[in-house]
Amino acid sequence: MAGFRPKKLKDARQEGRPMALEPNPNIFANNPLDRVSDKRTDEAWLKEKMDDPESRYVPFYNLQPFVLPEVAPGDGKDIGWLPPQMVKPLMTSNSVTVLLGINKRGRALFATDLSAGENPEQTAFKGMGEFEDLRGLAMKGEITPGELAIMAQGKSMIDWHLRHGFCANCGYPTDMAEAGYKRVCPDCKAEHFPRTDPVVIMLATRGDKALLGRQPMFPRGMFSSLAGFIEPGESIEEAVAREMMEEAGIQVRNVRYHSTQPWPYPSQLMIGCHAEAETEEVTVDGIELEEARWFSRDELRAVLAGENKGFWVPPAFAIAHQLIRHWVDQG
Repeated sequence: MAGFRPKKLKDARQEGRPMALEPNPNIFANNPLDRVSDKRTDEAWLKEKMDDPESRYVPFYNLQPFVLPEVAPGDGKDIGWLPPQMVKPLMTSNSVTVLLGINKRGRALFATDLSAGENPEQTAFKGMGEFEDLRGLAMKGEITPGELAIMAQGKSMIDWHLRHGFCANCGYPTDMAEAGYKRVCPDCKAEHFPRTDPVVIMLATRGDKALLGRQPMFPRGMFSSLAGFIEPGESIEEAVAREMMEEAGIQVRNVRYHSTQPWPYPSQLMIGCHAEAETEEVTVDGIELEEARWFSRDELRAVLAGENKGFWVPPAFAIAHQLIRHWVDQG
């Protein structure tokens, strides 16, 4: 099968069940697949689909998906959707394989982790493509949004399984169930489900100014919206207010939802909000933030247009960018 290259599938490219909501502006959102949760407990159906020559697998190695190169300049890259006969021989007893869903054509799509063995990029898949960082693919715009969303799903699911092989209740090794959407402890019978951690990310504004901050880890010159994890027993609005006060000493009101972004690092849901600042004096905590300051709408409009103003904001694949752009466009 050396040299095999699937045709440019519309498989995972904006096909699937119709979206019930308006398209989300954020990368890693708008997953087009039908996740067929009603089929996950049907072992016979699952085995049939896993063996079906029409099904497709995307291999992951060290949480990076397999990617095929451009056929011609400007074509863009393709996710390496491979048939079962190319992938299953490389699986081991410890390989994690999860059902991603069914596309519009009825084809089952799976993600499988091959990290336990030798890197197939140098063996079975040599010359076909390479395993690439998902964040880099998103930033470069080399993969279609629908496929990026599916890869985010696959990466998060595989990562969860690799981190949760033992029961949190009794410590016994757990078994995968329901096509990868549950783990069960055979000893104490506890059930464990993939988790998603909710995070608020917010743009506080006051008149014609918006507050942005810098974390110590940020690249030089980058400022972004503030963010933080929602704590147990806390609403979205309460988390926004708490994080703004803790990190920057700013009181806010009128918290408004904008959009969400699945963020597979490892598995978060970024909940984007706008809020009105009631105070203006900034007091950074010195831990989460090293600096925070107010920027005018005109400054941010210029930076979004590509002008050099001595600072920059996250690129379009980040929800922070969308929050800033939405506010700028309203002025």
